[in-house]
Amino acid sequence: MHSAIAAVKMDTKTLAQCALCTALIALCSWISIPATVPFTMQTFAVFLTCDLMGCAAIWPVLLYLLLGAIGLPVFAGFSGGMASLLGPTGGYLIGFVAIALLMMAWKKAMGGKWIIASMVLGLAVCYLFGTVWFVRVYASNGNDVTFMTALGWCVFPYIIPDLIKIALAKLIGSRVKAALKLK
Repeated sequence: MHSAIAAVKMDTKTLAQCALCTALIALCSWISIPATVPFTMQTFAVFLTCDLMGCAAIWPVLLYLLLGAIGLPVFAGFSGGMASLLGPTGGYLIGFVAIALLMMAWKKAMGGKWIIASMVLGLAVCYLFGTVWFVRVYASNGNDVTFMTALGWCVFPYIIPDLIKIALAKLIGSRVKAALKLK
């Protein structure tokens, strides 16, 4: 995996794509409906970024998290800072890295075939990581919550909307790649 990340050629075009995709993730995070875990369009943007950028997709995801970590208001609800990353829903944000890494590995191994399956698997890993994080942080604040309760709050209501976002990301990604002649 490390060699796949290191092998990404960072030319001007790739840097511009990274900047645009980072901005897209931030903009889509602002499309938000408040809830225990805010309903946002940022998962759509992460999947679209991964589809468009392939093995370079990790960079805009990491840059997005870095911008949020230093306090820029790029997360849901125009929030930012380490408190957002270390709070109960921070695991879902960090889970975006797992999505990008998983999709990179999948693309390398499968040559881009069955990419929607990698998106669904990446989403499941993000859900798992985020929910475990949520339970640990929520419990460390003196609250009692079971894993199943956390799934009910943080995952089950989002499954169908997130699957729709995956389909939309793939549809738009295919059209953008064809229009821009991307691989």
